[in-house]
Amino acid sequence: MKKQDMNRDWIATAATLNSALPYLQRYDGAIVVIKLGGHAMGSDEAMESFARDVVLMRQVGVNPVVVHGGGPMINAMLDKLDIRSEFVNGKRVTDAATVEVVEMVLSGIVNKRIVQAINAQGGTAVGLSGKDANLMTCEQTDASLGYVGTPAEMNPKILHDLFSHDVIPVIAPLGAGRNGETFNVNGDTAAGAIASALKADRLLLLTDVSGVKNAAGEVVTELKAGQIREMTREGTIAGGMIPKTETALDALHSGVRAVVILDGRAPNAVLLELFTEHGAGSLIRPD
Repeated sequence: MKKQDMNRDWIATAATLNSALPYLQRYDGAIVVIKLGGHAMGSDEAMESFARDVVLMRQVGVNPVVVHGGGPMINAMLDKLDIRSEFVNGKRVTDAATVEVVEMVLSGIVNKRIVQAINAQGGTAVGLSGKDANLMTCEQTDASLGYVGTPAEMNPKILHDLFSHDVIPVIAPLGAGRNGETFNVNGDTAAGAIASALKADRLLLLTDVSGVKNAAGEVVTELKAGQIREMTREGTIAGGMIPKTETALDALHSGVRAVVILDGRAPNAVLLELFTEHGAGSLIRPD
């Protein structure tokens, strides 16, 4: 019988799995909402890696929900169709022609790409938007923005039904108005509303930055809600990080246990956050 040499990488892998046990037990049955941004799904390799992580989460008993954006893909399609699009305070002005393109790209191209990637890794994913099963009823955010909506009523029953059948929901951030309109919803806002409706254990906001940074430019790994408010008043949190931290605060106020802002471009970011002592990004908890 040939003696098999113990490879150091194998030993390290076994040690990693062993050390993950408390975290696997901690998140068994937990609901984790993941906001996947447009930039984080830029390459096929990144999408494949993310899908594999999500399938692994489901395999070990976590109930993942993927809520995605798609801004770069929407911009590309609008350019291709020669439809002009403007932004006001970081929000896309969405007229009737634009909202048709937004729905086509988000519910069609982007959503199904993620669904296919998860299914290719052995998971069972189903694509939805906030319009399905009355998941997300919206009100118009601001008349000057056109068909941009703010979630007003949530009905997460369909998501619980999918959990009971080991199905992974993949949700496009679109909502229905009370008069049959289709509303474009900011992806972070939609993820926060869904996490709040589910009273999720974690809301993971995948971005293209490493987390919330202090005045010295260093990532702060753990924060309380009060610290976020103070850093915003001081101007330390500014620009595109403000809507993400506002989403985090709203979610915490609505019963989400904790929110993490992390770099979605980092390999296996969600697994590092959930199943290792080190974690990833900035963990935000209630006061």
